[in-house]
Amino acid sequence: MSTNTSDNLRKVTTRRLIEMKERGEKIAMLTSYDYSMARLVDQAGIDVILVGDSASNVMAGNITTLPITLDQMIYHAKSVVKGTQRALVVCDMPFGSYQGNSKEALASAIRIMKESHAEAVKIEGGAEIRESIERILCAGIPVMGHLGLTPQSINKFGTYAVRARSEQEAEKLVADAHLLEEIGCFALVLEKIPAELATRVASELTIPVIGIGAGGGVDGQVLVAHDMLGINNGFSPKFLRRYADLSSIINNALGRYIDDVKTGDFPNASEQY
Repeated sequence: MSTNTSDNLRKVTTRRLIEMKERGEKIAMLTSYDYSMARLVDQAGIDVILVGDSASNVMAGNITTLPITLDQMIYHAKSVVKGTQRALVVCDMPFGSYQGNSKEALASAIRIMKESHAEAVKIEGGAEIRESIERILCAGIPVMGHLGLTPQSINKFGTYAVRARSEQEAEKLVADAHLLEEIGCFALVLEKIPAELATRVASELTIPVIGIGAGGGVDGQVLVAHDMLGINNGFSPKFLRRYADLSSIINNALGRYIDDVKTGDFPNASEQY
């Protein structure tokens, strides 16, 4: 928790994130997909909660993020908002809800804002989706960009390997980052790119740059809560630091419960009416 209690209780907004960058304060961001986890994450003092389309993997067991629908994202975001008081809640726009059709993109973003009460949307891509981003921004909806490894394009890339290693791809990423800032995005996520490149982008932009697998030279970090808490142990990329081993704790508790039920120890006399 922040040592400045009054500032820690202050509602996080898109403007506040820019202020944090200006004074060199790092931004802490985590995913949540449900009310109970959102309450815990928010009470801990997190700055931004991302309702990620990674819910497709974490909550639904899909191999990629592609299958999750707009309706499902709205459901998750609505649940998260109910459990959040301080953090800024950003909802991913899922695959198929904005690519190629800017009118559909706007309609999708409006549905997210109206039905879930999330405070911003996040979109993957650069110049190729400029029209969609601009149309959403014109409606007064805050947009967080996302460059580098863009999981919704996994079938195009064919791999989750580090992006922008080549000079050509790196320069396109830098150009896209500047474009996203110029058209009005309030922040940018950089995923799985060389640390040196991410540091360059963060230094050139005035909007906050939040990294995941992008080194420490950016303005903040984001991880999937289930990964960093050790609930999901099947995913161990280089950039992931586990802060707990909840999988073992949960498995132990479940085993004890089963044993107590089987042996008749639960419920005991004090646990009955």
